Amino acid sequence: MATQITITDLYERFATCTGTSTDTRTIGKDSMFFALKGPNFDANAFAHEALEKGARYAVVDDPALVLDERYLLVPDVLVALQQLATHHRRKFSIPVIGITGTNGKTTTKELVHAVLSADRPTLATSGNLNNHIGVPLTLLRMNAEHRIAIIEMGANKQGDIAELTAIAEPTHGLITNIGRAHLEGFGSYEGVIAAKSEMYTHLGAHGGTVFVNMDDPLLMVKSSGLTRVTYGNSEGADSRGNPVPGDEPYMELVFDDRDRPGHFHVTTKLIGDYNAPNALVAVAVGRHFGVSDDVIAGSLADYTPSNNRSQFTDTGRNQLVLDAYNANPTSMASALENFAAMRSERPKLVILGDMLELGTESEKDHKAIVELVSKLKLKAFFIGKEFAKATSVALPTASALIERMSTEPINGKLILVKGSRGIKLETVVPNL
Repeated sequence: MATQITITDLYERFATCTGTSTDTRTIGKDSMFFALKGPNFDANAFAHEALEKGARYAVVDDPALVLDERYLLVPDVLVALQQLATHHRRKFSIPVIGITGTNGKTTTKELVHAVLSADRPTLATSGNLNNHIGVPLTLLRMNAEHRIAIIEMGANKQGDIAELTAIAEPTHGLITNIGRAHLEGFGSYEGVIAAKSEMYTHLGAHGGTVFVNMDDPLLMVKSSGLTRVTYGNSEGADSRGNPVPGDEPYMELVFDDRDRPGHFHVTTKLIGDYNAPNALVAVAVGRHFGVSDDVIAGSLADYTPSNNRSQFTDTGRNQLVLDAYNANPTSMASALENFAAMRSERPKLVILGDMLELGTESEKDHKAIVELVSKLKLKAFFIGKEFAKATSVALPTASALIERMSTEPINGKLILVKGSRGIKLETVVPNL
């Protein structure tokens, strides 16, 4: 009968490995493979394959699979992964910054990483690995060279942020904003507020520091009584700045020197003034950790967005503002209003995909977006079943739009492309 291994013994073996893996397609030599389960798979069945491909150990929770000492039996592989990550995190006394929020958390994480990594070795979440699996995998990448860590945390329901902060034990944190997203999981906007506020609850209970947008009344109320560093355009903010008109389409930001208001003027590669708070919190975090203003300004100017997030592309035929990674009512409205305000000699067009996971609020929220598009006098293509409930002119899929463009090509336009990832609007881009 195989014996279950303790977290302490598991950690001793982890220390001899080159890293971790949860996918046999990307096994690293001498890595530790975690045989996770999902609704439609059980990776215990692939433990032998992982070892054959070069893993040093395979962590499993099926006793029948344990053939030799390379198989490490635990009660639950996911729980073991999370406990191992916390055990590893406690070996380091470096600051750990937790980032959550409805909109902009990945962009904010990338901007904060750009600023801090220009000054010291910095660990940060890769891509959007921000859930109950991604957070522990990120923590297990922490090594002796790192001087600070940035951990992005996502949530689909109440309790998610509490769980992730318990795993990562952040010393600092920030909530970018609290908007209307994933209402299906949260139940209501009030549920979203409660869930995101779990970041503040953890930091308050553990003497942590929060970075707060002073222009956001809700966040100021929720962070009351905590040790906080403020940013924004409000009088009295610790780091003060605001977007200013400049050469479209890129957002330009001015932020105050400690003694000279508006001294730093940065032309970013970000699209949309709604990115100003994301850039300004990077200023606040950088300053808090001793990064010079010159380095901060240079890092913000050099950062280039990717992964379909606020990217500007000139295809030769059209100019695109590509924001097809995610969408919710708050971010969709901000993107539309910013797009409408952009100066351009080209006719404007918006291609909007469904905002998913809005539950019972979905039809109302999609109708509000259709009405906003009309109010802003923007020509639009609406894509998806949810928009079809809000307007009779919606197309069912991205493929339907692609087919239409084969006979009605789009040329010479400035185009906003935005929708939830599940609508696959990125597939439209090659035809633009």
